[in-house]
Amino acid sequence: QVQLVESGGGLVQAGGSLRVSCAASGRTFSSLSMGWFRQAPGKEREFVAVISYAGDITYGADSVKGRFTISRDIAKITVYLQMDRLTPEDTAVYYCAASDRFFADVSYYTVVNAYNYWGQGTQVTVSS
Repeated sequence: QVQLVESGGGLVQAGGSLRVSCAASGRTFSSLSMGWFRQAPGKEREFVAVISYAGDITYGADSVKGRFTISRDIAKITVYLQMDRLTPEDTAVYYCAASDRFFADVSYYTVVNAYNYWGQGTQVTVSS
């Protein structure tokens, strides 16, 4: 079992920055690929970014490329999502997810079903 706890959400003005964190426990962190998803009211959960279990490969949705950065700290057993130049369209609940499945193509990690474990989510609100 893996437990994931997100933190760092909040209210920020458009153009600002925010970093959300996800602390993992219960399983060897270095064996898990970690992803971030988000879900706005009335919309489906959508992929944001993923980082490989080794931390050497990252992949992000087109909507966040150049603005969001995913990273992981093995020692702190934590994955981060640094969000810059936020817009109101980024408003959503942000979810951390972990996958113990291996896919050679990182794009397979862009779907919800690729992940075994999910956090409870943290709200990010961007005001205009």
